[in-house]
Amino acid sequence: MTVVMSPAEVETFTAAGNTFRLLEDGTTTAGRIGIVECSLVPGWVGPPQHVHQRNDETWFVLSGAVRFTTGSDSFVATPGRLVVAPIGAPHTFANADSDAPALLLCTITPADYVEYFRELARLRPGPDGRFDPVDMAAMMQRYATRPATAGQPTGVEIGSPVATR
Repeated sequence: MTVVMSPAEVETFTAAGNTFRLLEDGTTTAGRIGIVECSLVPGWVGPPQHVHQRNDETWFVLSGAVRFTTGSDSFVATPGRLVVAPIGAPHTFANADSDAPALLLCTITPADYVEYFRELARLRPGPDGRFDPVDMAAMMQRYATRPATAGQPTGVEIGSPVATR
């Protein structure tokens, strides 16, 4: 069966000032894939570099400029670029532009990691706008994610711009 949702039916929430639209939480795919639209506020510095131990992530940049970092390597992805972080690859991302938002489409396999985004939306940042590191560490552990360590091999791949017709 095909499920089509209107924009009004899509679960939307904010975390750290960013807006997330949960397009597929795994309900209609038996947990195989989650799809999240991520709207990043200008200049957002992103999460600490981390590693997923059971989930692959991809990001397709729809607009703006997004800085991806893996280990000590860093690059800016612009619209039409696909970035892949397979299980075990240290990574983080941030809005590379301090004046404009960035929009990404993120896939997560399996889809159970979308619950991390929901839980993140319930956390309240401190006065500096950052989440409490103890809360973040506990939450990351619940979702088989851990902080990246120095000297860890990298594994984020970047695809070619997708041709437009």
